Amino acid sequence: MSKIMTEKAQKSELSNRRHFSFRLNVFFFVTFSLFSLLIVRLAYLQFVEGETLRAKEHENGSKRIPIPPIRGNIYDSAGNAIAYSISTQSLYYTLDLKMKADEGMALAARIVDIFNKLGNKSKKPLTVLGVFEDMDLKGRVNSAFQPRRIKSGLTQEEIAYFSEHRDEFEGIEVVEESIRQYSNDKLAVQLVGYLKKLSGAVGNIDKYKGINNEEIDETLKYLTTEQVGADGLELMYQDELRGRNGFKEYPINKDSQIIGPMKLTKPIKGDNLYLTINNQVQLIAQQAITDQIREIRTAPNEFQKDSHPITGYAVAMEVKTGKVVAMASMPDYDPSLWQGGISEKDWESVQYFMSNGTIRDVQPPYADDKERSIHPSSFVNLGSTQKPLTVLVGLSEKLITPNSTFLDPGYFAFGSKGYETEVSNASRAMNGLLTPTMAIAKSSNAFMAKMIGNALYLRDGPKGVDIWDGYMKQFGLGVITGSGLPNESKGKTNYYEEIKSGSSQSALVYASFGQQAKYSTLQLAQYAATLASHGKRMKPQFVNEIKDTDGNLVQPYKSEVLNTIRFPDSYWKTIEDGMALVNVQGFDDFDYHFYRKTGTSQQDVGSRKKVENAVFIAYAPAEDPVLAVAVVVPDGGYGGYAAAPIARKIFDAYDSEIGLMGTPRK
Repeated sequence: MSKIMTEKAQKSELSNRRHFSFRLNVFFFVTFSLFSLLIVRLAYLQFVEGETLRAKEHENGSKRIPIPPIRGNIYDSAGNAIAYSISTQSLYYTLDLKMKADEGMALAARIVDIFNKLGNKSKKPLTVLGVFEDMDLKGRVNSAFQPRRIKSGLTQEEIAYFSEHRDEFEGIEVVEESIRQYSNDKLAVQLVGYLKKLSGAVGNIDKYKGINNEEIDETLKYLTTEQVGADGLELMYQDELRGRNGFKEYPINKDSQIIGPMKLTKPIKGDNLYLTINNQVQLIAQQAITDQIREIRTAPNEFQKDSHPITGYAVAMEVKTGKVVAMASMPDYDPSLWQGGISEKDWESVQYFMSNGTIRDVQPPYADDKERSIHPSSFVNLGSTQKPLTVLVGLSEKLITPNSTFLDPGYFAFGSKGYETEVSNASRAMNGLLTPTMAIAKSSNAFMAKMIGNALYLRDGPKGVDIWDGYMKQFGLGVITGSGLPNESKGKTNYYEEIKSGSSQSALVYASFGQQAKYSTLQLAQYAATLASHGKRMKPQFVNEIKDTDGNLVQPYKSEVLNTIRFPDSYWKTIEDGMALVNVQGFDDFDYHFYRKTGTSQQDVGSRKKVENAVFIAYAPAEDPVLAVAVVVPDGGYGGYAAAPIARKIFDAYDSEIGLMGTPRK
């Protein structure tokens, strides 16, 4: 038995030895093959590709550093610079998240000390507190990694010192940049807009989200430190104003060492905008609003005794071209505060003045929330400026004729018997027998409510609101004006909200005399211009032409009709005969016949009841309208007293500079 086991063991051992020998031979064969292939490849690289590889070993490369373009300028219609760019050296601070307040104050003190020793003594000196606020350690104004500008326009001595002692000032860096300058007279600042760093704009402005995709041309790629348009025309025309990047290209060797002179590709400067804004008309409009607000607050008459205006808005638009020659949103602010970034202190001082109240709903500039809540915003009801359009709706819908009459008892009551709601005229005035023309002249709420608003409801029921809304939109009320300005509002058509809280009947009755919708001043100007042109709604435009840096015309001005409303001449005559009779202050010695409508819109604001807002529209000359003007003074009282005098100054300024008859009458 043991002998048999011994034989089996010997056979097994012999078999294992044979398998091992086979595997060992396979291993040596594979290893030999791999080494053979490697030797062949090395030989090929040495003898066939050797020369090419040796050339590549010593081949030079290059490194490109982008140079941001110089932004194009913005000029008024006379060629005066409103916004322009200059190259300068600035001192920036990059936030250290670990820095404590006392450490920041100490760094600010050291910086101020250096500037006091080396700085230009003719300029206003920096303060420790001011520099500390600019550093914005809490990130209230700037994002965490967004550099904060401490000072621009550094002298050569300041540049040299901070460059040599950079290690001694943590987070401090001297940066060459293009700084945006603005005219000292603060011309149409909310319209023009302002700039901010791209790093601060990417997160909250849609235009800059994903702006640097991989497929974009290198000359159009934005730099993170670049200043970009953040509002107004600066944002609207960002692409035209920006231009194209330049490059500094350095030859380098394989170790990335510069081995030759730099090659410069100059940046292409952005195009220049020439606006339709006339500087003199604009400045007079701004000053007229400021003066009128002060006069109302200091010496109110019986029509303004409860008024507390703090803001005012005006737009002047050419009837035939759509050119906006003045757009004033007051009070305004100093746009230079945004140069290179704004401090927390400056932001807090101007945040309520930043938005353009002529195109969007802007809250009154009160720092106290409670005080702000009892004052109206920039969007107010039309008041009686609605009535010319109301009459046109009534005529077009055959609810009235030019010769219809209504015996005005001073009020109109509607609703179920025993639950009537009463609409009254101002001071409950009994105007007697009225035609549509005289209803406009006397500004009869009762006529509009009974003869048109209520009549439309009785005929069409709830559908009457949609019919009404259709007419409003044709005249630019409740729709975007087409201007293209960023964040423009289409207004608030509250008559649809009134259906929910009241009824379709009350919505139409209140809308008929201007108490059911809130629109922007630009919309009112477009509406007035559409009345003036007898139905051509023009696109409001702000840029007369665009030229490149060499003065070549890139884009000429082209007027645009957005839509046309056609009514019989008798309809237009009906409303204009009434508008010519409207009593108004400030136009006693005006040299032209003109059409106008005053408005005193009412609204409840917070704890105050029936705040009265001044509204006014007008166009002149009556025979061949050239200019339409709209003015809104929230909390200003009667439109004929608070808003009309502002419009008169704008008409006079336009006549002096451009001419209501085609020739300036200086």
